[in-house]
Amino acid sequence: MSRVVRRIASAAVAAALAVGPLLAQTATPVAQQFEKLHFRSIGPATMSGRISDIAVYEKNTAIWYVGTAHGGVWKTTSNGVTFTPLLQDRGLLSIGDVAVSQSNPDIVWVGTGESNNRQSTSYGDGLWKSTDGGKTFEHVGLKDSKHINRIVIDPNNNDIVLVGATGPLFGSGGERGVYKTVDGGKTWKRVLFVDDDTGINDLVISPTDPKTLYASTYQRRRTACCMNGGGPGSGIWKSVDGGDTWNRLSNGLPTGPLGRIVLAAYRKNGNIV
Repeated sequence: MSRVVRRIASAAVAAALAVGPLLAQTATPVAQQFEKLHFRSIGPATMSGRISDIAVYEKNTAIWYVGTAHGGVWKTTSNGVTFTPLLQDRGLLSIGDVAVSQSNPDIVWVGTGESNNRQSTSYGDGLWKSTDGGKTFEHVGLKDSKHINRIVIDPNNNDIVLVGATGPLFGSGGERGVYKTVDGGKTWKRVLFVDDDTGINDLVISPTDPKTLYASTYQRRRTACCMNGGGPGSGIWKSVDGGDTWNRLSNGLPTGPLGRIVLAAYRKNGNIV
């Protein structure tokens, strides 16, 4: 046998020996082959946006809407297993609040402009409303509010809605205060206003008496370097006529300049706040 033939024969034997382990490895179940592989984050390193609000349809808690600080509105009908993005084609994706009617989950209100006080807070362009579960939206006002922190729908009438607008974060003026509509957003009336530096942080309706509402006003101003998060404009207010008129509360509350105030009313007894 020549030297060349011997080399070819040796190479063939070596190849056959190498194929054996390879075939054995290939025969290993796919699931076992992937057990040694682990996912790792490769970016991007930026945040996807804070969660501003969650609105749940309580008769079917698999349906809820999520408002994000910089990513628009998202809807789930599977209790969070999958989400559908909403309001992604309107340019301004900063969301302050979302409200869903508890008598009709297809009626959804969105207040744009996250109301937190960070340097990265983005402004919005007012109110949007959907009557088909978020498939389409219509702009319904308060374009100069910049930041909206709370929307309340009257439980007995979907056309009656009150909105707490915080107003511009980096300046004065704009549409600030509590606004009310009785025609589903066609027209608005400002029913509570303090001054050009004070807006609304929170707004709640009594679960046992829809004519009774509470609001917290908030005086704030951010500059490029600093934040003023309080003042004499901040306080707690009450209405007993569905939000048409308001009185400032003082009994038992701290005196002097106040900061950001959050409110809640007990569901079984609206007198407990």
